[in-house]
Amino acid sequence: MKNFLTTLVTAFIATTSLAQDSTSAKPHLSWSVFADVYYSYDFNQPANHEKASFLYNHKRHNEVNLNLALAQVSYQSNKVRGNIGLQVGTYPEYNYAAEQGLLKNVYQANIGVRLSTRNNLWIDAGIFPSHIGYESAVSKDDWTLTRSLMAENSPYYETGAKLSYTSPDEKWFISGMVLNGWQRIRRIDGNNTPAFGTQITYTPNEKATFNWSTFVGNEYPDSIKKWRYFNNLYAILKPSEKFEIIVGFDIGVEQKAKGSSEMNTWYTPNIVLRYSLNDGWAIAARGEYYSDENGVIIPIAIGTGTTNGFQTFGGSLNVDRKIDDNFWWRTELRTLHSKDAIFIKEGNSVKGNTFITTSFAIAF
Repeated sequence: MKNFLTTLVTAFIATTSLAQDSTSAKPHLSWSVFADVYYSYDFNQPANHEKASFLYNHKRHNEVNLNLALAQVSYQSNKVRGNIGLQVGTYPEYNYAAEQGLLKNVYQANIGVRLSTRNNLWIDAGIFPSHIGYESAVSKDDWTLTRSLMAENSPYYETGAKLSYTSPDEKWFISGMVLNGWQRIRRIDGNNTPAFGTQITYTPNEKATFNWSTFVGNEYPDSIKKWRYFNNLYAILKPSEKFEIIVGFDIGVEQKAKGSSEMNTWYTPNIVLRYSLNDGWAIAARGEYYSDENGVIIPIAIGTGTTNGFQTFGGSLNVDRKIDDNFWWRTELRTLHSKDAIFIKEGNSVKGNTFITTSFAIAF
């Protein structure tokens, strides 16, 4: 054992010395700001000005509001890196409702250390944007103005530690994570079960990206522990300079009860098509379906007298105007239709919900 420890310490010192002697890139400090101001009109006219409970972006009806204002600072060198992002708006107000105090205003806060001088191998810890999905809360980076049902009901953020590797040719990205839970900064009371995540991304060329992300964890107190297993898959394809396609599919299962072999299942496929007319104009169309019959993720239909849980189709059409490199004007018409009457209009249960949203965004 003594010889083993001596060898381990010697190897650690040697690795540290190599890191100190290696040629490193010049440290770089950068900053960015983003703001998304929107107006949305819901034709079901909710009296409290809030759209459906399973939507978190561009949430407010019939008022001008701020979806997200985000300021970020990033540091990058050959050995260490870090990010701090602070946010305000209706997106953090609703999506971070379960978090404590000022933590609602943290978009990300993480620090990373490079573990190898020869390989692009890092360990990072803190609060991160989620490793699941192709959409984020920063609307300028997404093909559609509003987020899909897939994105709105899977994690936008996560907290923990992750080990990641990028291949020398940058075609492969592989990561493994230990997390506090499914979209959580702090754990729920009584839960001491670690959660886990993985991500594998393959980019063979500039015209294709393929991704597989997973999550395994328990979202309940340990006394009623129910394991959740989740897969997210998507492909981003660019057949031509003007035409692009995203195809995505999520599927998850969760134990019906502690120790049970029976599972509740939910899944959601979607597809997004985008065509760029020129440098300033683009149009995009989305089709989607979300099935959660047992209300694991979207419990809105459970207890309302419906018999099919949440089974909803959706479609949207976007028209985007890029005014210049820093300004965007985007408009989207979106409709949702459920198998049961889970939406409310003028005090009555209805099967459909249609809304139009327009947004001005700025980024530097």
